Amino acid sequence: MTQVQCEAVATVVGGRTDVVDDDWDRESAVLRFDGDRFGPEALFGLADFSHIEVVYHFDRVDADRIESGARRPRGNPDWPLVGIFAQRGKNRPNRLGVSRCRVLKVDGLDVHVTGLDAVAGTPVLDVKPYMAEFGPRGEVRQPEWSHELMRDYY
Repeated sequence: MTQVQCEAVATVVGGRTDVVDDDWDRESAVLRFDGDRFGPEALFGLADFSHIEVVYHFDRVDADRIESGARRPRGNPDWPLVGIFAQRGKNRPNRLGVSRCRVLKVDGLDVHVTGLDAVAGTPVLDVKPYMAEFGPRGEVRQPEWSHELMRDYY
């Protein structure tokens, strides 16, 4: 397969320090952009959006914990065995996370957010403004276990 190399554009500062699921809306954090690579103009206009999508690296997942097959989400025996690409767990092959979070303010190279489900020190690979037009078109469906899993996530 093709090898892809990425360099972090920012780092998560503040917020949760422990990797624990649920209640992410209680968390506030800052995405601090790399001042050696970017100036404040890289973030011009971002504060005009209520939400952003953040792509980040699950850097605390050890390579030997990577899942490539199926498992029960959160190890819950009441939930079905599903493939790693049919869930959003952190032990993914490339350890990539994607989160939508609310923008509180942009201050220079700092983007203040709430609801980011990444912990302090996490490398941020990309940030994109969330636009309603990029949301799903048509009916959205998902299995019942996923509603149960997400009930207290945010």
